[in-house]
Amino acid sequence: MNKLKFKIILGVALIIIGTAILGYGHFTYKSEEKIFEVGSLRATAERTKTVLLPPIIGWTLIGSGTFVLIFGAIRSKV
Repeated sequence: MNKLKFKIILGVALIIIGTAILGYGHFTYKSEEKIFEVGSLRATAERTKTVLLPPIIGWTLIGSGTFVLIFGAIRSKV
């Protein structure tokens, strides 16, 4: 794969990921936590946790992707 094609794919991927972060803004996951354990008796609880993603991450990825697309294309032509 040539360098220009790689830069185009990388730039587009960064822009898509950044746009997804701006559009969605968070992700959720479940974890199992041990409440207590006495001998063979064990109690656990499943908890849902949400992680908020700051918009600056999305904008940074979009800007980086644009930078890679523009300057990657310019450098490959020189």
